[in-house]
Order: sequence, then C-alpha cells, then structure tokens
Amino acid sequence: MGSVPGNADGFLSLVKARRTYYPLNKTLPITPERVQTIVSEALQHVPSSFNSQSNRAVVLFGAEHDKLWDLTADVLKGVVPAEQWESTAQKMAMFKAAAGTALFFEDQVPVEEMQAKFALYADRFPVWAGHSSAMLQFAVWTALEAEGLGANLQHYNPLIDAKVAEEWKLPATWKLTAQLVFGGKEVPDAGEKTFLPLEQKFKVFGA
Repeated sequence: MGSVPGNADGFLSLVKARRTYYPLNKTLPITPERVQTIVSEALQHVPSSFNSQSNRAVVLFGAEHDKLWDLTADVLKGVVPAEQWESTAQKMAMFKAAAGTALFFEDQVPVEEMQAKFALYADRFPVWAGHSSAMLQFAVWTALEAEGLGANLQHYNPLIDAKVAEEWKLPATWKLTAQLVFGGKEVPDAGEKTFLPLEQKFKVFGA
C-alpha cells in the first residue's frame, strides 16, 4: 500500500477536534455498518510490538449495548457504598442512553507467545500491548468523532470482565481494557480545552 496523499494537517485537525462527550443519545449520524468498518479497519492497521496483534474489539449496539450497562450497574451495586449509589446509577443511565459501546481487549495468547520467544523483553510485552490498545482506542474515538458521533472512554474493567466474557461468550484470554461509549451528541459543544504551557511539556535538541 502506498502513502496517503496530502499532509499531516488534516489528521492533526481531527486530533485537535476530538473531545469527550457525555450526554449521548441513540440517534447515530452514520449507519451501524459504518461504525463496524471504522472499528475493524483501525483494528487491522494500528501498530503493535513485533506485529504481535494482541488487540481485540467487540461492538455492541441496541439491546446488547443496554445489556452491558445494566450488567455494569448490577456489578457496581454490590461494591459502591449506598450513599454514593444514586450518582453511580445516574452515570449508568447516561451511558445506557447512548447508541453503542466498543469494547477493547488485549488477547494474552500473543502477549505470552512473544514473552516466550523474546525472553529478554518478557516484562515489556504487556506494557507494549497496552500501548497498542491505547492507540486503537484513540484511533477509533477520533474516527467516530470525525463522522459526527460523540464518545467517552470508560474503564469499568476489571470489575466487569468476568460478566462480559460470560455474557458474550468471549475467550478467557481476552483481557478487557476500556469501553468507548458512542452515540448522537446531546450538546453540540464539549467546551474549551485547557492546556499546560507547551514549554513545560516539549523540548527539542539539535534542530
């Protein structure tokens, strides 16, 4: 495959535009098939260490999406203090009101195979798998927003891992890493971003 024509500005504009949207609805500006294409294309092409390809993804729509957040609420109800439950229940209802959720996983089989094959780096492969998973999450999040959706990234793993694997009959080796909730935007603007001064974060030598 050759290089994509154009320059980095178009890509960077999408990176700059990506935001966190919490109030979402079930009206998608694109088809579910388009969402699936975005997730599957990102899954295929996001890099991984030694091309280990440890990323896995599941996309839930409609009743399956609702089931995830009902399941999560049930799990949390057993661990959240009673005085905090109302605010937690409101969060669960907010996520459930969205159109879908992309679940991101790391398959431990290729990670362990790389550890066995390259023993010198054994302690690094789980870290590198995490890097690849994060790139996939960001790629999908940014691409969905480029298509007009809103999204927010959640991390109810590992509390819900076992229930998720049981409900959707997933391999035991798939380790849940994040949940990207997506849907139509209830509000058009996520507000202004704030930034630390760039000179605190960025250095250049030899230019």
